[in-house]
Amino acid sequence: MTDTPETPELLTVANARKSFGEHKVLNGISFAVREGEVLAIIGPSGGGKSTLLRCCTLLETLDYGALSYSDIDVATEGPGGEAVYGPKADLQAARGRFGLVFQNFNLFPHYTVMKNIIDAPMRVQGVGRAQAEAEARDLLVKMGLQGREGNVPNELSGGMQQRVAIARALALKPQVLFFDEPTSALDPELTQGVLRAIRQLAEENMTMVIVTHEMNFAREVADRAIFLDGGLVVEEGPAAELIGNPREARTRAFLSRAVD
Repeated sequence: MTDTPETPELLTVANARKSFGEHKVLNGISFAVREGEVLAIIGPSGGGKSTLLRCCTLLETLDYGALSYSDIDVATEGPGGEAVYGPKADLQAARGRFGLVFQNFNLFPHYTVMKNIIDAPMRVQGVGRAQAEAEARDLLVKMGLQGREGNVPNELSGGMQQRVAIARALALKPQVLFFDEPTSALDPELTQGVLRAIRQLAEENMTMVIVTHEMNFAREVADRAIFLDGGLVVEEGPAAELIGNPREARTRAFLSRAVD
C-alpha cells in the first residue's frame, strides 16, 4: 500500500479496554487501519489479540474506548471514558463494512460450498440468486476451488474449507477483512494454500487485519505490524522492520522463539 495523507482510515480504535471479571485483557489500545493496508497483529497467546478482533467485529463489547468504521461511530467514549455504543441501525451498518475469517472455518456443515457462500448475500443484502451464484463461482476460481460448488465441508480438506470461508467473507464485499489465526488449525502443507490466497488479496489491495503466528508470512505480506502483549501495544511499525529488527526487548524475546 502506498500510504498518503489522503488515504482514508477505514477502521479506528482508540483507548480500547476490556476485562473479563478481574482479568484485564485489553489495557488501552489505539490504532487505525487505512484503505488498502494490511496490518498484522502478533504476540504471545493470551496477549489480547483474539479479544481485540472480537471487539472490532462486535462479537464482544468494549468496556472503555471508541471504535469506528469510516463514518460510522460504533462506540464513542462517554464522560468517564466508558464505551457508549451507537443505535442498532449503526451497528448493523458497521457489520456490513467488515468480514471475519475464523481459525476453525465455521462453515455450515450441511450446506454445500455454494450455499455457504451465497446464503448471506441473498439473505442479508438481498442479492438475487443468479448474481450471487455467479459471484460465488468467480470467488471459487480465485480461491482455487472451481468445481467444488456441490461439495459439503466434510468432503474438503481443512485448507479447502478455510479458502471457502475466505470466499464466503469476500462475498459480502467487505471494506475490511479480519483473519483470526487463519492457519492455526491446519498442518504445514495445507497452510501454504491459505497463505497464498491471503497473499493474493494483499496484492489486490484488500484492506486486512490479520492475527497470526506466521511471522515470516507477516513480514512479507503486511504493511504494518503491532506487537501485543499483556493487553498493550508494546511496539508497532513497518512489518518487515518490526519483525526483522525489533526495538523493544520484549518483542525481541518473543520473535527469537517465533521466527524460524
